[in-house]
Amino acid sequence: MKTPLATVSRNISELETRLRTKLFDRTTHKLVLIGAGGAYVDACKRILADVTEAERAASGEYVEPTGELTVAVGDASARIYFIPILADFLKAYPGIDVRLIINNRVMNLQQEQIDVAMRVGALPDSSIIAMPASSIIAIRVGTVRPVLCASPGYLAARGIPRTPPDLAGHDCIIHPDFPYTNFVPPNAWTFFNDKMDVAVPLHARLVVRSAEAAYDAACAGIGIAPAFSHQIKTERGALTTLLDDFQPAEVPVHLVYTANRFLPIKMRAFLDFAVPRLREFSRSILDV
Repeated sequence: MKTPLATVSRNISELETRLRTKLFDRTTHKLVLIGAGGAYVDACKRILADVTEAERAASGEYVEPTGELTVAVGDASARIYFIPILADFLKAYPGIDVRLIINNRVMNLQQEQIDVAMRVGALPDSSIIAMPASSIIAIRVGTVRPVLCASPGYLAARGIPRTPPDLAGHDCIIHPDFPYTNFVPPNAWTFFNDKMDVAVPLHARLVVRSAEAAYDAACAGIGIAPAFSHQIKTERGALTTLLDDFQPAEVPVHLVYTANRFLPIKMRAFLDFAVPRLREFSRSILDV
C-alpha cells in the first residue's frame, strides 16, 4: 500500500496498546502473527467480507451469487453426499468456487473460516461443532445408522457372528476417527443390549485412519468394519450388515453454519440448493 514502514510499525503498536494484547512476535527479520493476532485478522476479514457483500446486494450489483464457499464434511460423507451435489451446484452457479475440506476432525467454523459443515450426531454438542450452541444454526437434512459390515466372502470363510461376544473369534478393522457412534476404538466396540451398553473386546487385525479405508478393507475381505448405513446402501451387494439388533437408533445429520445477522448470498444459494437434495437423498437412501 506504499505506506512507510515506520508508520505501519507505529500503527501496529498503537493497535496492540488499544487491544491490550500482543499480536505479533517480532524479530529483526520478520513479523509473525501469534494466536491472538491471527484470530483478530480472521474476525476483521469476516466483517469486511460481510460489509462488501451487503454493499453489493444493496446496490444491485449481483446478477448471480459469486465468491468462494468453504464446505467441511467427514470423509465417509464426501463421496456419497457431497460430490454429486457439488457437481450440480457448480454447474448451476458458475460464479461460486468451492473449497471442500474432508476430514473427521472437530473444527471451529469461525476460527477456521468454514462457511458450512455437515455434522453427524446430536446437536448441540461441542465435540461435534466445537462452538457454543448459540453461535450456530443447524438444518437437519436426514439420519444415518451405524452398522457393522463384512464381505460375503469373509463371512463364508469365517462364519457370521450372531451376538456381540462372537466377535472375539473374528478379525476386526478399526479406524479411530469413526464419529458419533457406539463404537469405541481401538480395543472394544460397545453394543446396546437389554437397555444397557455392553463393551465387547475385539481383535484389531487392521487399523486405518478413515472410514473410506475401513470400508474398502472390508470389501477386500480383511475383516469386520464399522460403517454408516448409507455407505452400505450405495454399494449394494458389496457388504453384509451384522448384529443389527444390537445397534443404536439412527443419528441425525445436519448442515451447520455460523449464526450471523447477515447471510451472504452465496451461502443462501448453497443452502437453497443443497438442503432439498440432501433430504431427497435421505428419503431414497438413508434410514429415515
